[in-house]
Amino acid sequence: MKPALALSLLAVTAFSLVSTSCAEKAEDYRGNPVVTDMFTADPAPMVHDDTLYIYTGHDIQNETDKFFKMHDWYAFSTKDMVDYEKHGPLLSVDDFAWAKGDAFAAHTIERGGKFYWYVSIRHKDIRVNEGFSIGVAVADSPLGPFKDAIGEALITDETPNSVVLNIDPAVYIDDDGQAYLFWGSWNEGRWVKLKDNMLEMEGEVHTLEAKNFFEAPFIHKRDDMYYLTYASHYPSTTEYSTSDSITGPWTYRGVINDLLPKSETNHQGIVEFKGNWYFIYHSAALPTGGVYRRSLCVDLLEYDEDGLIKKVERTDTSVPRIK
Repeated sequence: MKPALALSLLAVTAFSLVSTSCAEKAEDYRGNPVVTDMFTADPAPMVHDDTLYIYTGHDIQNETDKFFKMHDWYAFSTKDMVDYEKHGPLLSVDDFAWAKGDAFAAHTIERGGKFYWYVSIRHKDIRVNEGFSIGVAVADSPLGPFKDAIGEALITDETPNSVVLNIDPAVYIDDDGQAYLFWGSWNEGRWVKLKDNMLEMEGEVHTLEAKNFFEAPFIHKRDDMYYLTYASHYPSTTEYSTSDSITGPWTYRGVINDLLPKSETNHQGIVEFKGNWYFIYHSAALPTGGVYRRSLCVDLLEYDEDGLIKKVERTDTSVPRIK
């Protein structure tokens, strides 16, 4: 074969390989933000029946007005981290007769074949501090229909040892079956045990002691270590602490997600799905995004040899397809 022809064939082969690689990359990554046709905030992941569900709030504020404008909640489901299905709205302020607005952060968990959706929402009648309460909706399916489970709020300003701003619920069911509810904001965190019915508190409300806690608590467990992640300061980074007990004491470990461009809030959920760990959060990365117009993002979560969380590497690609 002549040298010129060999070089030409080599060049064609190399181009073909690069083209194939680019095509695979385009097909095998969703891109961040994961949702681009609406604004989504405060994500909470849940795995059920080989599917990852991510429940989110819904920002509808315009580009100039201030404060968060939110009326309902959605879910997005995926089996491969690239192809997502949109569901909703699945729940709204109107589904709670005692509520008057502000559908803030929420968290969904399954127990005994039922799905419990804990929501932050402003109360019509009870306002001692900020007026926010935590309610619970229930359904027989991860996609509903959901209905108010108790007809009143679970946590209000009148709950002993509640906080000034009762938002950002996160529920964790421990290995022994005991359920715990964490919540809080304005530098104050709380936790309480839940009864088996998931609708009543069991015992007193405890103060959460964690360095630099601001809001957005979330619990996950890996091996024998409990991880408490949360937003710190304001504007917020995501920081975390660890413990060998879900009730603490908590050892501070540091920052895992830096400040977000254009978004003062940082709100995370962490989940293991099909052998991978994912850090699920919101950003303000869409062209018209901002403080009150946020968007769901997903990136990998990795640990070092000691089980400590590595700082999250935020990407434009999101995570690779699970094949």
